[in-house]
Amino acid sequence: MKAINPRIVEAYVGEYASGKSEVAVNRALDLAAGGRKVVLADLDIVEPCYTLRPIKKELERKGITVLAWETRDTVGLGETGNILRAENRWALRRGGDVILDIGYGVEGAKTINLLEGASSDADLKIYAVVNIARPMTTGVQDIVAHVRELGQVHGLINNSHLGDETDVDIVQEGARVVAEAARRLGLPVVATTAVESVADKIGPVDAAGNPVRKLVRYMPRTLW
Repeated sequence: MKAINPRIVEAYVGEYASGKSEVAVNRALDLAAGGRKVVLADLDIVEPCYTLRPIKKELERKGITVLAWETRDTVGLGETGNILRAENRWALRRGGDVILDIGYGVEGAKTINLLEGASSDADLKIYAVVNIARPMTTGVQDIVAHVRELGQVHGLINNSHLGDETDVDIVQEGARVVAEAARRLGLPVVATTAVESVADKIGPVDAAGNPVRKLVRYMPRTLW
């Protein structure tokens, strides 16, 4: 009998510029590339400058269903850009895998509570994306405090980076710091993520022994 692949439902939260949207997009694309049915929902109602709107069609051509505003549906960068679409509120009722790109910070994380079925979805995992180059998550204690403020979190992802200046050192230092923070929180480290050129230098596992996932950068093209 053919094995049934379990449904994957993941929400990505994190501080501003942690890279949570990039991680969410790449995760959705990786799953789709494996032949899975995937829905990616843009639930960022905190920062309307960074949304999936500008790359929605590109992502759909790569085989995923994207729940996000169309560029023509909104005007400018104001409040019309960060209203939660009714369709997105029901994202967890979709079939197949569901990846949720949540707005940044504590307020962003609260968006999960607006989703129908979030409190009862046994498959939902919430992952905090951490970049040690950001002011609120530079050290172990900072990360621990930040993650606790986010509410329910099931695991951490090390996405430490310096934009175009990212090198192996910052990613590996992030791996060590995030691993220690995860230990204190009693949470697993799901992965370290890095662009392909850096990930290839690190290898399949990071300095803390956690798996490395390669990223393609899409989000720089979404800044309005």
